[in-house]
Amino acid sequence: MIDIDKHLKKGIEEINLGGNPKELYDPIEYIFSIGGKRIRPRLCLLTYSLFSDKIDSSIINPALAIEIFHTFTLIHDDIMDKADMRRGKETIHKKWNDNIAILSGDVMSIQAYQFISQAPAERLGEALALFNRTAAQVCEGQQYDMNFEDIPVISMEDYLKMIGLKTAVLIACSAKMGAVLAGAPAEKAQLLYDYGYLLGIAFQIADDYLDNFGDPKVFGKNIGGDITNNKKSWLFVECYNTVEGEHKERWEKIVALGEDRAQEKIAAAQAIYTELGIKEKAEKEIDKYYKQAIGKIEQLNLPQEQYEALIQFAKKMTFRDK
Repeated sequence: MIDIDKHLKKGIEEINLGGNPKELYDPIEYIFSIGGKRIRPRLCLLTYSLFSDKIDSSIINPALAIEIFHTFTLIHDDIMDKADMRRGKETIHKKWNDNIAILSGDVMSIQAYQFISQAPAERLGEALALFNRTAAQVCEGQQYDMNFEDIPVISMEDYLKMIGLKTAVLIACSAKMGAVLAGAPAEKAQLLYDYGYLLGIAFQIADDYLDNFGDPKVFGKNIGGDITNNKKSWLFVECYNTVEGEHKERWEKIVALGEDRAQEKIAAAQAIYTELGIKEKAEKEIDKYYKQAIGKIEQLNLPQEQYEALIQFAKKMTFRDK
């Protein structure tokens, strides 16, 4: 298998996202430089390596396109969520302002297309079709997320549809993109897409869980932001749809607390999630989708080394390597 870390590091070192005016491009270089796990390009290169060991910029740059697009969505997401921190640093709209953050995000979305267009000519049509479909779906998911802010109660089915679009499809796209770039058989590319999708669901539920119970130093964001904003996380939706009796009255009082009582609200929500077993239920859901994802790659009949690489990736995605 190819040395993914080596090629990804080299690709990132050589990437140039700067330009003028500085007010537009400095935030782009800032957000891209503060890291992140590079999950999506890493997964793209991993699935590519299952079918080919020949790698150059025509493979690395499309993988980076997915990361650039993902970063653009984070910039706009942080504005909508009024988030102060991203990857342990100030968000762009906080460090600069909303208008700059919007424009910098717009430019990053264009840069993503510049990078995806460097795919091998014989694979470009399929790669672009996958990327275009996914990009639209991510925006659809974000719109559902915003719609749900104005709805007191949503079903778990609606929640899963939203995170499927907002989060899971881009991870699924990353998994399939590597296979597409390598010219893998369609049925294997689809199994990898399904693996990525299920992993994306597990990842988002884990992210929701960590927003409530994680360590800010490890998580890279302030804990309790979802609670403070009444964001429809997995735990919030599960609580709203299962709480009864005196617990329901208590839960409604927690939801009604304003931002001026944020710490009190966070502590109260954490307490009720734990008391009602919702914290434990979330852990079981993460495990369920993780196992379903592994079930997809079992059908690929891969050599043990490649199979283990995909398992280890899945463990990192769902924080099982901690």
